[in-house]
Amino acid sequence: MSSHTTTFFDLIRHGEPAGGPMFRGSQDDPLSDTGWQQVNAAITEEDRWDLVVTSPLLRCSAFARQLARQRQLPLYEEPQLQEIGFGDWEGRTSADIMAHTPDALTGFWSDPVNHPPPGGEAIAAFSKRVADAWRHWQKEAAGKRVLMVCHGGVIRMILAEVMGIPLHRSFAAIAVPYACRSRIRVDESEHGVLSCLQSHGK
Repeated sequence: MSSHTTTFFDLIRHGEPAGGPMFRGSQDDPLSDTGWQQVNAAITEEDRWDLVVTSPLLRCSAFARQLARQRQLPLYEEPQLQEIGFGDWEGRTSADIMAHTPDALTGFWSDPVNHPPPGGEAIAAFSKRVADAWRHWQKEAAGKRVLMVCHGGVIRMILAEVMGIPLHRSFAAIAVPYACRSRIRVDESEHGVLSCLQSHGK
């Protein structure tokens, strides 16, 4: 007798953090009032999940904790879903970096594998830790509906894996604005695992 398991993952990026757009990485800023409005507006009463998984950083976890409490859902913090470390760029805006080292920023967006942020996390290492977490939760939550609250870089890594996007194109190829939602369906059977992106955007 054949077995078939379908798991749904809704990925949502956090809203705007206090301080506005900048390279944050591990910098742990809370959501701004606008950020709270963005994530709350992205969720509907019709949404149904069995559990919530979140990055431990405050701009993700505060919203995840509130939602899990309101809907009486299990909440899990996953350290490997933390944003990529931007090294010397953390706390700086794109405009500031462009004004001082424009080639470095252009190089990162066009090919982050060979042009990582100075002092930052290598994208290959970042991709691996996100992929490890992604595979773990596919097994841990098999057959369920999962909400993952995480970061733009994390979502790009997951979508790159699902869609077969080369790592050097992973940041530039996918736009992930604040409170952006992506739905991924994962089907597992005796024939293997098939993952597909079902929706992406607001």
